[in-house]
Amino acid sequence: MRCGRSVPRTGGMMVDMSTIDVLSARDVPLGGPRALLVRRTLPQRARTLIGAWCFADHYGPVDITVTRGMDVPPHPHTGLQTVSWLFSGEIEHRDSIGTHALVRPGEMNLMTGGFGICHSEVSTPRTTVLHGVQLWVALPEQHRNAERDFQHHVPEPVRVDGAEIRVFLGSLAEDTSPVRTFTPLLGAEIVLEPGATITLAVDTGFEHGLLVDSGDVRLAGTVLRPAELGYAPPGVDALTLVNESDVPARAILLGGPPFEEEIVIWWNFIGRSHEDIVRARADWEASSDRFGAVEGYPGSRLPAPALPNAVITPRGNPPRS
Repeated sequence: MRCGRSVPRTGGMMVDMSTIDVLSARDVPLGGPRALLVRRTLPQRARTLIGAWCFADHYGPVDITVTRGMDVPPHPHTGLQTVSWLFSGEIEHRDSIGTHALVRPGEMNLMTGGFGICHSEVSTPRTTVLHGVQLWVALPEQHRNAERDFQHHVPEPVRVDGAEIRVFLGSLAEDTSPVRTFTPLLGAEIVLEPGATITLAVDTGFEHGLLVDSGDVRLAGTVLRPAELGYAPPGVDALTLVNESDVPARAILLGGPPFEEEIVIWWNFIGRSHEDIVRARADWEASSDRFGAVEGYPGSRLPAPALPNAVITPRGNPPRS
């Protein structure tokens, strides 16, 4: 769905904000059919990427004292970085470079898969309510076989006109994250007070996506409701957000320059061709050293699903009309 209006940018040029897309989520079981149900807004037919952001799962709030929590056995990744960000709860992360870390609210964990890595994710026993997002970043061709890595960052909150902002990647509101990425990116949590309006200066070369967690948030004239993601094209130097609710609203703002490379996404792998995926799956099923092993997870690793009976073709974003 597209809606909005035209807004001026620096120099008086008009950028057509009627091209804002509203992307709805679909429900997906995380870690298997009995696992945690998540809402996925990226990728989908209408849009594969926002900048290099290629995957967005949004889950909770889930009371895991009465339902199953998160328990994702060791599983592989290639060609991407994972970004974990929680609003409530706690997740234990283990990976094949020996990292044993906790994901907590307001603390970002970024894992680089590159040529191959594997990890497990389990909500901790002291967690009662689990709520957060899991995001992926596609690595560019030059770096898609990068070495395995893990980074942790706790951004300081920044107050701006009735809003609290935590910048976990890139720069916003005069704050910059020190975390290394392979393409320019923006990732930030924004909490708006009831009725608050903020205008944020942004990079004109970036496209942006606003994923609403709670409340109703107006972006450039378009109201986004919980679990919806609004897409704003490049060319604007500021974004105005309005909390239309009488309660605090929370959203995740993602951004980056358009990612021009076509990618293949299948299961937990990102490649450039069907053959890349076939090779990665075979290596995982053969317990290849390519992915290493997770130590300390009390269970078996996750087997790869069967490949489709068709060639997996590369995909990018559809051309804009």
